[in-house]
Amino acid sequence: MISAGDFRKGVTFVMDGDVYQVLDFQHVKPGKGAAFVSAKIKNVVKGGIKDVTLNPSEKYEKAVIETKEMQYLYNDGELYFFMDTETYEQIPMNFDTVEDAIPFVKENDIATVRFYESSPFEVQPANFVELEVTHTEPGLKGDTSGGATKPATVETGYTLQVPLFIDNGDVIKIDTRTGEYLSRV
Repeated sequence: MISAGDFRKGVTFVMDGDVYQVLDFQHVKPGKGAAFVSAKIKNVVKGGIKDVTLNPSEKYEKAVIETKEMQYLYNDGELYFFMDTETYEQIPMNFDTVEDAIPFVKENDIATVRFYESSPFEVQPANFVELEVTHTEPGLKGDTSGGATKPATVETGYTLQVPLFIDNGDVIKIDTRTGEYLSRV
């Protein structure tokens, strides 16, 4: 059990039958009245974020979140299959579970899969990935004022803004947390 007064960023706990992760918190002790904990929490299974005010002495069950490095195998049109690289067990996941990661993960890439009670609820790609540009328009000569950009589509189908000098076939580095172009490889 964990009390609200012991909350820190990243702590996972069970409240009202759902699993939450603390994104941000603040212990507040007003001049008048009782102290309280103001927290921003995220439902790790359903994905919603909410702000709550809690009594610091309230107790919650601590949730154990397991993470595994898994290899993305393929998509059969409906499900996305990931393989545990140690046991070779394949786990199918629906789009809701993988939607944040799939624009940055290609077949045979390694991703981090998070589990609660042996059930996967989130897939996280590496923080930085290198992907090949499959389609972009040629940059116009002389149009370089102010760091001009153009749209480009990479091999996973993700579209982002890149500098004008990027061409089809170039491999670029992308920050998956923001979805932005970092550099040409």
